[in-house]
Amino acid sequence: MIRHVLMIRWKDSFTDDIRSKWVDGLEKLEANIPGLLKLIHGHDILKTEKSWDHVIIADFTSTEAIAVYNTHPLHEAIKPYSLPNAEEIAYVDFELP
Repeated sequence: MIRHVLMIRWKDSFTDDIRSKWVDGLEKLEANIPGLLKLIHGHDILKTEKSWDHVIIADFTSTEAIAVYNTHPLHEAIKPYSLPNAEEIAYVDFELP
């Protein structure tokens, strides 16, 4: 199993309306993309200088499943909300024992 962890810092342009649409789309992914076993996400609650604004943690069956996820129409549908409004994105993928 592969765990994908993504952290985002948002620009000021990421309004509540955009956030709502993005979260709605994000929450449709888990049950609808083959190979995506679990997806959880949440916004930062401490808001320190080094904090990221939002994190996504997703578990996949394989690296091939991540490739399917990356180009899946449901994932593509939320990118117009997140990518233009992201100041910075960091991620890591690692194998779980």
